[in-house]
Amino acid sequence: PRKYWILLLVLPFMWLLFNAVTVTAQSARHYTDLEFLPAPEIVLPPFDRFELENGMVVYLMQDRELPLVSGTALIRTGDRFEPGNQAGLGQILGQVLRTGGTKLHSPDELNELLERRAASVETGVDTTSASASFNALSQDLDEVFGLFAEVLRIPAFAPVQIELAKRQQAGAIARRNDSPSTIASREFPKLIYGENSPYARTIEYETLSNISPSDVVQFYQRYFHPNNMILGIVGDFETAEMRSLIEQKFGDWKRDTTVGQNIPALSPTSQAKQKGIFFVERSQLTQSTIQIGHLGGELNSPDYPALSVLNGVMNGFGGRLFNQVRSREGLAYSVYGVWSPRFDYPGMFIAGGQTRSEATVPFIQSVFREIERIRMEPITAEELKYAQDTTLNSFIFNFADPSQTLSRLMRYEYYGYPEDFIFQYRRGVEETTIEDVQRGAQKYLNPDQLVTLVVGNATEINPPLSSLTPDTTVTSIDISIPEPSRS
Repeated sequence: PRKYWILLLVLPFMWLLFNAVTVTAQSARHYTDLEFLPAPEIVLPPFDRFELENGMVVYLMQDRELPLVSGTALIRTGDRFEPGNQAGLGQILGQVLRTGGTKLHSPDELNELLERRAASVETGVDTTSASASFNALSQDLDEVFGLFAEVLRIPAFAPVQIELAKRQQAGAIARRNDSPSTIASREFPKLIYGENSPYARTIEYETLSNISPSDVVQFYQRYFHPNNMILGIVGDFETAEMRSLIEQKFGDWKRDTTVGQNIPALSPTSQAKQKGIFFVERSQLTQSTIQIGHLGGELNSPDYPALSVLNGVMNGFGGRLFNQVRSREGLAYSVYGVWSPRFDYPGMFIAGGQTRSEATVPFIQSVFREIERIRMEPITAEELKYAQDTTLNSFIFNFADPSQTLSRLMRYEYYGYPEDFIFQYRRGVEETTIEDVQRGAQKYLNPDQLVTLVVGNATEINPPLSSLTPDTTVTSIDISIPEPSRS
């Protein structure tokens, strides 16, 4: 019959498939059996660093692999310097610096000129800096670099574009509670830094309404000066010609002798909430998003290499949190615990993940146990070696191409780090011992200061959060969005 003929045809393929699966299963190796090659040495490509007479610092690094040139300017500012009642000012400036056109080209003309050359000029302002960048074919460098200089030096800040940017920010406010992970990432820093801290404050309708076009212009005029800027260019160019082009486009830009006075001193940062359980109710959820942590430190800590190794012990497919919380206990879809420092202000130690609602309390307890275990029990020699290897091998990818290396050099100068910080860090990781990791864990992981935030459905969290400790008080966080004023 026909069905038997079909079976006879299919059976050989099934046999082959079975054998292929068997061979694959037999050849699969556990992650602990993997062997890492020694991380290659980091070799800095040749580069030039010089200053224009007006104080602009310039880095040039040739890369002739492709006929492309790219560059970035870092400006010493950031939205941490915007007034608290004008939260959003920095982001609007960063957007309209590019979208608002220049005094020589309207926004549409600027877009058309760049699109015609398959080039780009982008700008932005983040917490600790502002930036402007360009990308161009080598043959179009003169024209595109000229437009890049216009954007930096003579932006038009078209009022219609400022209003558009404000409307877009308002739209983002309206959608900001759509994702539990977004809620957690926004609300947790408020618990650590304080809701009015420049590292945690939230853009509101009211703060947007306080921003006028003149405020945007004044913020720009306060910080955008050549002696407050680092410019880095990498790509296919002749160094002498590139220096001449930079002099031509930026050499006559006057320095501002008062710019240093315009940069406010950074206020000391302290932890706002000491310990505690905080909860955001989202009754539609079937799972909880959890963040646990406290105030952290800076990259220039002498213990930073050891803390990086500690991160390697705790995180990833071979890390303790993944192995224990996810694999053995089955309590998490994702789990992490990271010492996350910043260049010039304290970062955070932050652990967390996502789990089903009924596993929320066991998940938190398990993460706390792992934090305590790494503080009290020395890691094994195998864990140390694995963490060092993974840390060093992943670190190498930060220098995969010259543009990444140049970006690092610029950042180190921007924040006042030594040029050889790259090599100091690598040596520190290589020299980290088991004792260093435990000492770092005991010094920098403080269970008594851990703040816990849960975004989830209270009726589905069983046992309840109040069962975590005998004296647990759960504080609810209101994330309702303040309505815009009638004006």
